[in-house]
Amino acid sequence: MSENEGTASASDSDEVTYDPENSQYNLYECSDCDNVVLTIGRDEPPMSCHDEPMERITDIEMRVKQPDVKQVLLEAFGLPKAGLDICLCVIGDGPLSANEVAETLGYDRSTVTRYLNKLVELGLLQRSELNREQGGVVNVYHSIDLEQMRRDTLIGFYVWAGEAAELIEDANLTKRDYLEENPDQDLPDVFWDSLTED
Repeated sequence: MSENEGTASASDSDEVTYDPENSQYNLYECSDCDNVVLTIGRDEPPMSCHDEPMERITDIEMRVKQPDVKQVLLEAFGLPKAGLDICLCVIGDGPLSANEVAETLGYDRSTVTRYLNKLVELGLLQRSELNREQGGVVNVYHSIDLEQMRRDTLIGFYVWAGEAAELIEDANLTKRDYLEENPDQDLPDVFWDSLTED
């Protein structure tokens, strides 16, 4: 086997193709408009649009890079590695104080506190007060209810995916308008870069 063949195989192993027969999610599209929806699970009734059942998409041949949980949290919630480490540490070993998390991970306490507050704000962790045996109280952090975390994380991802879909739609509309206004010109190489400018 050649070196290129080995590289292609390794790359292919990181990719997945939508399999409508075995996936836990379904994709539907409307035959009358551009509406496309994603559903999770197999118990939902068929989706509808314009009071008509939507068609299940089965002819997808594109391959996408398979995500993992860490990547989803990094992308959807904007958590860098340190924030993700802190979140997983508390979920696995909590309730923990900021000092305990910092000692466990070897991170600076101010960094830990900043991300703990961010994780509470995102709804991925909870904060409560714990009475110390030697007197006084300390803030401790622990995971939220599993079902609530599942729901909040899924909704957070859907919001992120919706924003991404909106960005793609805006890009396509901008591209269409540009080509209509400039029928004799090719799309400039910097077209996509210009869409990221605020």
